[in-house]
Amino acid sequence: MTIDNLDPKCVWKNFYALTQIPRPSKKEGKAVDFMENFGKRLGLETIRDEVGNIIIRKPATKGMEHRKGVILQGHLDMVPQNNNDVAHDWEKDPVETYIDGDWVKARGTTLGADNGIGCAVIMAVLEAKDIEHGPVEALFTIDEETGMTGAKALKGGILKGDILINVDSETEGELYVGCAGGLDTDAEFPIRKERIGRGYRQFTIAVKGLRGGHSGMEINEGRANSNKLMARILLPLLRDCGVLLVSIEGGNMRNAIPREACAVIAVPVSKTAKVLKSIEKASCDIRHEYALIDGNIEITVGKTAGAKNAIAADTALNVIKSLLACPCNVDRMSLAIPGLVETSNNIAIVKSENRKITVKTLMRGSSDSAKLALRDSIRCALELGGAKVRFSGGYSGWQPNMESGILDTMKRTYFGLFGSEPQVKAIHAGLECGILSTNYPHWDMISCGPTLMSPHSPDERLLIPSVEKFWKFIKEVLKNIPAR
Repeated sequence: MTIDNLDPKCVWKNFYALTQIPRPSKKEGKAVDFMENFGKRLGLETIRDEVGNIIIRKPATKGMEHRKGVILQGHLDMVPQNNNDVAHDWEKDPVETYIDGDWVKARGTTLGADNGIGCAVIMAVLEAKDIEHGPVEALFTIDEETGMTGAKALKGGILKGDILINVDSETEGELYVGCAGGLDTDAEFPIRKERIGRGYRQFTIAVKGLRGGHSGMEINEGRANSNKLMARILLPLLRDCGVLLVSIEGGNMRNAIPREACAVIAVPVSKTAKVLKSIEKASCDIRHEYALIDGNIEITVGKTAGAKNAIAADTALNVIKSLLACPCNVDRMSLAIPGLVETSNNIAIVKSENRKITVKTLMRGSSDSAKLALRDSIRCALELGGAKVRFSGGYSGWQPNMESGILDTMKRTYFGLFGSEPQVKAIHAGLECGILSTNYPHWDMISCGPTLMSPHSPDERLLIPSVEKFWKFIKEVLKNIPAR
């Protein structure tokens, strides 16, 4: 069976269609065209704004015209990640899906259920002729994953509704009323190159097999960060063994915990045995430490050749020290909401270029002041190593409103359908709600969705039964939206 034949077919056929459209962040133009054409084919008012956000309006069904207007909102882009043994052109190739028991998965790549399944649910609402609802507006934003560009650029006054239901959360039965804000770090270490003299052998160190994952949702699980592991391996080599660093690379997305890293080193022949022994010991220690959470870590060493220059020894050592000193993973847990991460940082990308090494991080925080304190710690660690540091892309979190009217409606609706109370939570990930409320401060907002595991990694998977349950829930919520 293919996924477009799963129930409810009205949702799964739309999700399958989205998996066939390449839509990595900042290159999701084909998905924007697809959604614009989708709205027009339905004969619904369809707007494409200046940056590519799509708005589709569906009038209320008969007798429901007096209900408050609802905006159903999701994002069109997805995180493009694939295993190193899987060839995938993210600008051309569709995602290949398959069914594994109760889960839908992709073959060696991210699935794109974040946020494709939410968009598919909205599409099903727009197509439906057998459900009751008041005025509905669908908002499909662009570039949520790498900057929330679409949400930031959305102008006030375009949307008419009173209630925003964001469908970008990832656990069925949970209603989210708050989220973290974020801030990007870009650091550049200027480097000098020195000639590699005689008497050196060159090796490539590779760290791979890590689980990676969502740098907000899964940052609290203690998963390994490949950039941190590589710095840990390199420190004693550069500091104690006279090893030269030729290059270092790791990670490719700010919001994904990096799964792989690679470094090329030049080793004094007389220190070769010591260096290999050091790497082997670090490898054993790391695999032992992470066995319970990241059990497939591989650290390999292979001979290479060809590099004529290496990074100046003092510069390279300072970079590695900064990477080790820079805060990474959970910084602080919330005291107000048990189990919620308050602040975190993901050292996401490290890259050697001709005259510099760049380091990119994404920090998250539900408290603006705590986020700024973490920012200063990151700045200090990187500047002490000689980096030029700048921050950008900042956005505030979404503060919970426990008196929310839509929260009350959705809690009552969920209990009426399923006989249990939904959990009300805040999330340590970026949702567009807080940004969208800047121009629409009157909106009553909530976020929800079906169950999705390990987004932002090739282990991403979508729980099939949760999709049908979520579809029933959304239909009933729309039926029960209060009057204006």
